[in-house]
Amino acid sequence: MKFGGELLEDPSRLRVVVAAIATVAKATPVAIVHGGGKEIDAALKAAGIEKRQVDGLRITDEPTLDVVVAVLAGAVNTRLVAALTTAGVPAVGLTGADGGCGLSDPAPPHRAVDGRMVDLGRVGIPSERADARLVATLLEGRFVPAVACIGLGGDGRLYNVNADTFAGHLAARLGARRLVIAGTTAGVLDDSGATMATLEPAAIERLIHERTATAGMVAKLNACGHALSHGVGDVVIVDGRDQAALEAAALGSPLAKATQIGHAYNAR
Repeated sequence: MKFGGELLEDPSRLRVVVAAIATVAKATPVAIVHGGGKEIDAALKAAGIEKRQVDGLRITDEPTLDVVVAVLAGAVNTRLVAALTTAGVPAVGLTGADGGCGLSDPAPPHRAVDGRMVDLGRVGIPSERADARLVATLLEGRFVPAVACIGLGGDGRLYNVNADTFAGHLAARLGARRLVIAGTTAGVLDDSGATMATLEPAAIERLIHERTATAGMVAKLNACGHALSHGVGDVVIVDGRDQAALEAAALGSPLAKATQIGHAYNAR
């Protein structure tokens, strides 16, 4: 399950997330990946550092990376783990540096949807050499790994990794049956603003290249595509402010409002 940072900074939303994870963890092993975008934005502003993004990806120079690491590995991860532990969930806080689970390569120049080539700076892309054994071992012991999306290069340098991208790759490395991406929208929206109940994997590229998807959704859709093409059964994009929807998405129950991508969901 991947949670956007906007779900973890507000106490009422955090309580919903924690309650849902507690229910899911009783029924099935679950790993968590989280971001922290809004808190990073606030910390950058306080430090007088300009925020720069393209297609939902943060352009990251050295000062920005320092803020990203401090916010994600410090404030956000610790707060989430503390809340889960208090709720009786045996959570373990990690970053991609732990056990090499987020081993990453430097991101190549990004071709934006408008055709520009953009240097993302200290942004990483999860490597095929990433080692998910630590996360798998924790899951086998019924711990709940909560992983901050910080990557580790082979040279020991840290990288900022988009949380959706990180989650898509980790789900694939773990052989997860399902990837749940939770934010503050109830899935992928059509032109009228209504939630698309299902989406064929082949439609992901069309939504991106026709610029139908918002900048923030582009990274999510790319992460979905990677997960599905690397063995994950299905992906559900859901509103993380809705506890029942979160639990249903993770456990395979019928959903009133969410976007399912892939075919395995209805088969379970």
